[in-house]
Amino acid sequence: MTGTNVHKDAEDSGPSGYAAARLRLLTEGARSGPPRRAALAELTDEWLAGLFAAGAEDLKGVSLVAVGGYGRGELSPRSDLDLLLLHDGADGKAVAALADRLWYPVWDLGLALDHSVRTPAEARRTAGEDLKVQLGLLDARHLAGDLGLTAGLRTSVLADWRNQAPKRLPELQELCAERAERQGELQYLLEPDLKEARGGLRDATALRAVAASWLADAPREGLDDARRRLLDVRDALHLATGRATDRLALQEQDQVAAELGLLDADTLLRQVYEAARVISYASDVTWREVGRVLRSRAVRPRLRAMLGGGKPVAERSPLAEGVVEQDGEVVLARAARPERDPVLPLRAAAAAAQAGLPLSLHAVRRLAATVRPLPTPWPAEAREQLVTLLGSGRPTVEVWEALEAEGLITQLLPDWERVRCRPQRNAVHIWTVDRHLIETAVRASEFTRRVSRPDLLLVAALLHDIGKGWPGDHSVAGEIIAKDVAARVGFDRADVTVLSCLVRHHLLLIETATRRDLEDPATVRSVADAVGSQSTLELLHALTEADALATGPAAWSSWRGSLVADLVKRVAAVLAGDEPEEPAAAAPTAEQERLAIEAIATGSPVLSLHAQTEPPAEDRPADDPEPLGVELLIAVPDQAGVLPAVAGVLAVHRLTVRTAELRALELPAGVEGSVLLLNWRVAAEYGSLPQAARLRADLVRALDGSLDIGGRLAERDAAYPRRRGVVAPPSRVTVASAASRHATVIEVRAQDAPGLLFRIGQALEDEGLHVRSMHVSTLGANAVDAFYVTGADGAPLPADEAASVTRKLEETLRA
Repeated sequence: MTGTNVHKDAEDSGPSGYAAARLRLLTEGARSGPPRRAALAELTDEWLAGLFAAGAEDLKGVSLVAVGGYGRGELSPRSDLDLLLLHDGADGKAVAALADRLWYPVWDLGLALDHSVRTPAEARRTAGEDLKVQLGLLDARHLAGDLGLTAGLRTSVLADWRNQAPKRLPELQELCAERAERQGELQYLLEPDLKEARGGLRDATALRAVAASWLADAPREGLDDARRRLLDVRDALHLATGRATDRLALQEQDQVAAELGLLDADTLLRQVYEAARVISYASDVTWREVGRVLRSRAVRPRLRAMLGGGKPVAERSPLAEGVVEQDGEVVLARAARPERDPVLPLRAAAAAAQAGLPLSLHAVRRLAATVRPLPTPWPAEAREQLVTLLGSGRPTVEVWEALEAEGLITQLLPDWERVRCRPQRNAVHIWTVDRHLIETAVRASEFTRRVSRPDLLLVAALLHDIGKGWPGDHSVAGEIIAKDVAARVGFDRADVTVLSCLVRHHLLLIETATRRDLEDPATVRSVADAVGSQSTLELLHALTEADALATGPAAWSSWRGSLVADLVKRVAAVLAGDEPEEPAAAAPTAEQERLAIEAIATGSPVLSLHAQTEPPAEDRPADDPEPLGVELLIAVPDQAGVLPAVAGVLAVHRLTVRTAELRALELPAGVEGSVLLLNWRVAAEYGSLPQAARLRADLVRALDGSLDIGGRLAERDAAYPRRRGVVAPPSRVTVASAASRHATVIEVRAQDAPGLLFRIGQALEDEGLHVRSMHVSTLGANAVDAFYVTGADGAPLPADEAASVTRKLEETLRA
């Protein structure tokens, strides 16, 4: 059936002619999508125009106006007809009679009708009182009658909208938020409402309204295509069900997929989710821009008065190398060069998540367009920034979505493409696979104080279901992928083995605890054999809980938690018999021995700095290596206060401690005295490293008490108030039982922050404890520190004294 024949059948302005033409159009296989919606709107226009002409006769000052979706020229098979009969108020009875001539034929066909009869003044007044009416009028389109009347209303409504935008746009944003709260997020629902859910057609319409205000505009790339895809799915849903419904129910998804020529219902849902994700992200960016513009308008007059006129310069505050905060967003520094800094996307993302700030659209797009791929394996900084991003809690989600919207995630992790927007047809799961993985990382960030390797926990959380993009057992497939990803990200062989084990067995504890007899020794032995070590068991326990909590409310309970805890306790008992003996102290290197002898001879600290670099990538000039940090070796005569003094000097100089070890050094025969050796890896927060001579001079002053480190750090904190960013889990201090026969081992797990190690060292010093050795590591945003301490008598602490020390240390870190 050709379009010409369809319109010919509609020449009869009566219901039967239009109904026949409409039926032919909707059953015509050659047209679908936008062409069919436009043709249906055009057909309906002609029919209604005919009805209007027959009823209006010589009536003047009246027009028929399409509003809302019909005003946009988009009619789905079962869409409402949104109509406004506009009149100048001259002949009310004649207008009422005309309305009857228009509305009844529509009702006779069983079509849904949203109608009103108003003068232009009444229409403007109603729009001012009802935001939904105003939104509909923004898409007003003339159908028949007095064109000037319609044009005048359109002009007035648009002018009103632009004039009132500072007031109406916050109302519209609140309306969108309330609807999202009721309907959920389209990109994750198994039975989504295509219109009302967040990321659906209503949000797309709201973005058009924002653009019409001239106050802000949405990112347009992909937006029209996403909206078109949702409309196509709604068309197919209307045809499949024969009803005016927007909810994509499970029982109708296969039929809708077939109507659209798609492989299956999963393919359909994935397309819906992808479209919703584009609209949701565009909404986030747009509403953020609206807020920025409105805040700027409110502040600008005051600033101009204070500055004596002129345009104020936006304040830029550094967050990390190449990354700054401006106007409540994270943007690239003016000197940033993404084309020469492949770690910059991860550094910017980690800084944004830690600060609880969004990544600006411009920054993400610039990174996506210009940044070079990371070398394989990744440099250490890239791995650390990924861990920091994953460990930032709830802000990670928004930052991750910003990277994903511009394709940066699949550029960093190509295996992500198979799980992106992948639905999970399981009533227990409330997220798509990709969002579930990020949610698991968010949950795991709450448990970083429970494990000795939070970096492995967070990466395992990100990868544990990565195999769901492949056929077969996703745990088996995921183990293979995890090995490849972990090696590419730069973990060493031992860590790769642990990560692949965690992914392979991420369901082992929950399934064994709920499905096997825990009294059977064979059950416990099988889990112990699979896990292999106490540290891996610790990680697997935390991953199990994080995974379950991120799945949905039905996946975890106190009962399940108690079963898993019981299993872990039994497995730990089995593994305890295989604990390795304490390793012997490593022999000092020639340089360490030289520094120690010099420290004894001079009676003061000596130090050396050695830059560590990555070998150049193939596409990077050989003379442009990427700095990893600096190895700092310090030898100092054994005395009180060494740990807080060194840690404090580094904090004053804004040096971040990545790893740190402290131990007493065995001196060569004939050399009297005792020397402490500190072997640390440090990096500058901003800019370049200080000179070694300056560090040594400040260290000497700190040890003799002439440098007030605590006061200096307090002054700096007061000058730069702490940002309101991610809320970290509370610090945790524990005593590792039976970890050493010679000392009490105090473990501290806390959020890394400037001066943290200084505060810990000072607290231990205040308790009169001697630090025999320590092992400090910063894993992403987490500090995991172990201090081997003894009392003044050189013996391990009694149990009650050790418990008292841990309590006081926790109080110090909370202060």
